[in-house]
Amino acid sequence: MHIGGELVRTDRPQQVTLPYDGSYAGTVFEAAREQVDAAVEAAVAAVPAMREMSRDERSAILRRAHYKLIEQKQEMARAISSECGKPIKEALAEVDRATRTLLFSSEEAHRLSGEVVPMDASPGGKGRWAMTVREPLGVVAAITPFNFPLNLAMHKIGPALAAGNAVVHKPASSTPISALRMAGIFEACGLPKGALNVITGPGGTIGDLLTFHKNVAMITFTGSTDVGLRIRNLAGLKRVTLELGNNSAVIIDDDANLDEAVPRCVTGSFAHSGQVCISVQRIFVHEKIRKEFVERFVAAAGQLRIGHPLDPETDISSLITEKEAQRVESWVDEAVKAGATLVRGGSRRRATMEPAVLTNVPPDVQLSCREAFGPVVGINPYTDLDEAIEQVNRSEYGLQAGIYTRDLEKAFRAARRVHVGGFMINEVPQYRADQMPYGGVKMSGTGREGPKYAIEEMTEVKLICWKP
Repeated sequence: MHIGGELVRTDRPQQVTLPYDGSYAGTVFEAAREQVDAAVEAAVAAVPAMREMSRDERSAILRRAHYKLIEQKQEMARAISSECGKPIKEALAEVDRATRTLLFSSEEAHRLSGEVVPMDASPGGKGRWAMTVREPLGVVAAITPFNFPLNLAMHKIGPALAAGNAVVHKPASSTPISALRMAGIFEACGLPKGALNVITGPGGTIGDLLTFHKNVAMITFTGSTDVGLRIRNLAGLKRVTLELGNNSAVIIDDDANLDEAVPRCVTGSFAHSGQVCISVQRIFVHEKIRKEFVERFVAAAGQLRIGHPLDPETDISSLITEKEAQRVESWVDEAVKAGATLVRGGSRRRATMEPAVLTNVPPDVQLSCREAFGPVVGINPYTDLDEAIEQVNRSEYGLQAGIYTRDLEKAFRAARRVHVGGFMINEVPQYRADQMPYGGVKMSGTGREGPKYAIEEMTEVKLICWKP
């Protein structure tokens, strides 16, 4: 672990293994309350130095980390693939995105500002002058998931440092290696000791300790809805940002460009074996083109290559554990028993599952109602756009959704009426550019990420009022 600029071990080693075949990837150590307290106190000690740093100094550290990560792209991508089973070409793309997230964070450090308040707009304000400034919260606890172990961490750490906070980072138990490597990069780039601490071990224990800790000012969490609700209930007056579950839907209208929609929907459904919060899970296709869409989708899905994640030709590798693959397999079986048709795929070998395509999926099965987080998608027909919008909104989640259509009126009707945090027109809901605001409604969470928007969450507005 990285605590206060020191490498820390405990007497509780944990092996990290590649989920595809169980091969050894590395050894880390399990933290207990002692290490959590030490990490938080190291962050508390670093807060004054971070607050007193100029915006340009913080920006420079983040920019150096951006360039250093570019230099270490191959090694970091291999680490990501080895700990979470992500195909190496997707891991390389994740490193590229993480470098951009650091760059955007660096730029936002320069833009951090308040505003002038027009006090004389009120009779009682005549002769007074006021402004707001944004101040860091203090210690931010960042709890991150396994599916994007590097970039989702940078979406929390980059903005937190840009705003002048110190960070305690708890990576997912299965994917700690990239987090520890990144801590070393920040240290080499001049970040003050204790400004970024990385503690490893079981999420339940450490997450509760961080959430309850009196010196933690904010929890920023990406993960399951159940855990997010627990954090929200335990956090009290702490600031909380939650990026939680989803079951993304996309509408394919009868005038959609299928040459674009089909390959994007295949990628959106099966990238990283569907282990993406905004993976396409439900597709609603107009009845006029349903048959053609399904045929083309199935053919494209059949071209995906299953294999070892470090093979550059691999498209599909494994889920994070065999238990998760068994769960997704059981959801497919449940849908078929309820009347859905399994068009292709669905077979499982250990933690690897062949991409599954189902049609006519009933609305009350788990595949329709919950987040699958696996390589499975349901395709259902519709005849009226408002009917499709209603089916999209039937979900308790609301992270992102999308539509493919050439009709602007239909596109913006759907954009207005679908209740989500982000709506994509002629793009799949899995699309995310790292500078855009990103977050959900309903059970998909609270708050927004994207460096500019995360910094707003990670700072406090202070009013300064002057009477001459």
